[in-house]
Amino acid sequence: MTHHPVLLRTAPLQGETTSSLICRIASRYGMEAKVLRSCWQWRNYPPGHDGGGARADAEVLLNAAGRQLLAGLCGVEEDVLARALPSWGQEDSKLSAGKDGVPAAAWRTGGAVAGPVAFGCRLCAARRTGTAVRVVRYAPRWERVCLRHGRWLLDADADQPLEYLDVRGVPEVAAAQRRWAGVARRAARIGVEPERVFALAYAVVAQWWEQALHWEREAVWPRRLHQVAGGNTGRELERWRIVGRNAVVFPEVVAVADALLDPDMAELAWHASGGMRPRVQGGDDPFCHRLGERVDRDWLGSLVAADYGGPLSGWRSAIVRARHGGGPPGWRDDPWHLKREQQPATMAGQLRVMVAEAQAGGSGTRWRATVSAERRFHITPLLDEAREDLAQLRGVHSGTTAEVARELLEHLSHSAELIDRAVLHAAAAAVAAGVALQDVAQWSRLPAEELAEVLAAGQVDGWRPEGRCRGL
Repeated sequence: MTHHPVLLRTAPLQGETTSSLICRIASRYGMEAKVLRSCWQWRNYPPGHDGGGARADAEVLLNAAGRQLLAGLCGVEEDVLARALPSWGQEDSKLSAGKDGVPAAAWRTGGAVAGPVAFGCRLCAARRTGTAVRVVRYAPRWERVCLRHGRWLLDADADQPLEYLDVRGVPEVAAAQRRWAGVARRAARIGVEPERVFALAYAVVAQWWEQALHWEREAVWPRRLHQVAGGNTGRELERWRIVGRNAVVFPEVVAVADALLDPDMAELAWHASGGMRPRVQGGDDPFCHRLGERVDRDWLGSLVAADYGGPLSGWRSAIVRARHGGGPPGWRDDPWHLKREQQPATMAGQLRVMVAEAQAGGSGTRWRATVSAERRFHITPLLDEAREDLAQLRGVHSGTTAEVARELLEHLSHSAELIDRAVLHAAAAAVAAGVALQDVAQWSRLPAEELAEVLAAGQVDGWRPEGRCRGL
């Protein structure tokens, strides 16, 4: 292996993507990143946006020789890199196919490697490294505020130019991040993973965000949104509602998470349901009224009470079922379980929909624009393989009845399995893009409840309809 002399030491930032570190090393040596990347043998092409252009959240996986090479180039020990880079040590099947001792690398998207990817604060990077260059790092949504510089760091997976929003004019956003640490400790003390609590609260508030355009008394979110948009959203209200959503609603997400962990709120939910004598939920629901007060909106209770079937309703139902008892334990009784179809659309997904609608003149959306390349990557090979399998059956007409029947049935069964998997991947993509679950179930000829369970459990590839031919 060729050894590269280290002239300038480049230390990794905590949580940084390997791809980001390689770009910073190249910048320190005054070269383009693609020139430095030529030191590795690449097993695939870098991921890009559907409309062209490189993805900021592109990630790199390295084999052992590739990791050794990177350590030499940045002048940092491998154990230091292993602690700082979440993707360090993860390999890909493409990497094992190469020659031993040859530095090799494979591209992935960061979200598929180690969780949500966001831009780093350039000002903080400049303090650490002396150079204000772009940094991309893994960061959960409750750690998106740079408290030193008052910046909300945006998701890096979207095709849009902003890296951060200025939240210095909305101090409650930074205050909510400080408050979250205590909420997370409370969750851990009662044996609940903090990320599950955050995910449920985030889904609840994101649903409110979509409804808030029709809330005449809502004044807080519009003020915050204009503030993070630089003073006024102008004619780009739709785009700013997408880009600014997570920052604007963050204080309410933390407040809802804190409320749902409060035993007194669980007690209110129990009594509001009628306790051991269940009753229909009404507009004067004390639980909803109290939740509205917890988010500084005493008028919100009646609106929340009118919501059925959402993530908050699921939490309440699980609390009540647990107190009634009598049923077997499972995710249906887990108040923190969030169904896949209730997960909020990402900023990247919403922007794709907005662009597609603009291109279509507002009359609809396009599959390629609304469904990510990763999801389409699963569907296309399944269809191609099924098509090839079925094409081979055209010549199967000679031999004994048993031989012909065996070959026909084996090929048809395999093709049916591939098509079933393609149906599930297409259904998952449609639901994630915002299509109603009931519509997707009807089109795919699958029971809505069964489809919801499969998608919620993330078992798309492992599921097959049992005891029947689908659609018959």
